[in-house]
Amino acid sequence: MGNRFFIILLIFVSLLPACRKKEEAYFSESSRNGTAEAPVKEVPKDILATQQAFSNVVKVVNPAVVNISTVSKKKLVQPFFEMSPFFEDFFGGRGGMPRYRRENSLGSGFIISKDGYIITNDHVVRDAESIQVTLSDEKTYKGKVVGGDPKTDIAVIKINANGDLPVAVLGDSDKLSVGQWSIAIGNPFGLNRTVTVGVISATGRSNMGIETYENFIQTDASINPGNSGGPLLNVYGEVIGINTAIVASGQGIGFAIPINMAKIAVPQLIKKGNVTRGWLGVSIQPVTEDLAQSFGLKKAQGALVSDVIPGSPAAKAGVRQGDIITHFAGKEIKSVQQLQLTVADTQIGSAVEIEVLREGQTKKLTVAPASADSAAALAPAPSEAGSAALGLSVADLPRELIQTGLQGVIVTDVEEGGLAAESGIQQGDVLVSVNQKKISGTGDYARAIKDAERKGSVALLVRRGNTSIYFAMKIR
Repeated sequence: MGNRFFIILLIFVSLLPACRKKEEAYFSESSRNGTAEAPVKEVPKDILATQQAFSNVVKVVNPAVVNISTVSKKKLVQPFFEMSPFFEDFFGGRGGMPRYRRENSLGSGFIISKDGYIITNDHVVRDAESIQVTLSDEKTYKGKVVGGDPKTDIAVIKINANGDLPVAVLGDSDKLSVGQWSIAIGNPFGLNRTVTVGVISATGRSNMGIETYENFIQTDASINPGNSGGPLLNVYGEVIGINTAIVASGQGIGFAIPINMAKIAVPQLIKKGNVTRGWLGVSIQPVTEDLAQSFGLKKAQGALVSDVIPGSPAAKAGVRQGDIITHFAGKEIKSVQQLQLTVADTQIGSAVEIEVLREGQTKKLTVAPASADSAAALAPAPSEAGSAALGLSVADLPRELIQTGLQGVIVTDVEEGGLAAESGIQQGDVLVSVNQKKISGTGDYARAIKDAERKGSVALLVRRGNTSIYFAMKIR
């Protein structure tokens, strides 16, 4: 055995010189020393300049970008089946009492003041019990929510850091052009300080169903979960947007909140924790080609007033049903979304001149937008209906839900121990149909429930968030 091992060792030693020669054949002396010439000897100066521009932006802005990690308490939803002792450990104790679970999430943000104010998305820090902010030097601080605005998904948090913090410079998103460069920095999937580059694909994106007030910048700079709240930059290193959302089924389609929208919201969030917006008190709808023709318009633009709330600023100014608002505060109104955003950003109580088209004539009116908070006081109280058999009460949908295109009635109360509660129906659910009949208000609901009570059974189609669920019940 010993002789055999000795022979193998001699063979191995004899082969070493050959291995070294083969290595020299594969790698030249310059390659081993790291001095090999690049395959391409000349690169166009404009390409090198572009590359250097991106590097400069990242080098300057990166210190102002932060990573945000949160811990929040989420309520578990009860399952739609009879509770058994096996599942009680997961979904609650006896009697179906709800339980909670801790949830960790990641996001991004950027510093806007040397004393530690940070802009991020509202959905990143909403309901957070604890917030940890990590700077570019890996120092961590406890964050506190100063204010949040769910309608635009903008939030401000604050850290107490001793020293001069690096600050991001805010640009002007109104000057963006489709096709110009865009740079995103963030924390996608927990990968700290990831930089992606693309172009501005579109501006003024709305009707996305993401937020109440939408005027998104679309970009193909790669944005992923964890980028939320991080900056979208131009080649000058200025923040032009807040990275917010992606199209889950698409690639290279991301959306950012224009920084000019944040410039209006952030001072209010820092001062009082919320945002107060202007309100006219009108229901408006888009002007279609057919409507434009019937009203004598050359182009299908403006906002058609379909209703005026009595006592509202619009009513006091003389706005009437059937008017088409064509100008507001000197700005030409091209769409319903533009008017909504313009009014929302108008200073409360300030006199503003508007132009309306009425019976083919242009009229100038002066309106003073009130606070949107006053809308609830003037809006007619929603009618309510109830069903003793089901053990629930419903009301007409609020205006905000109707504007999303949703139809039905909203559940305002669920009787404890009632049939609806036992089946899993919750307060805030929207009842879309009763026994396959669509309902558009409390009157439809009351009639449909009477028919169901005569039959002795009912099937309810419920909309909960983005999910539709059927509930079938035998009426006692």
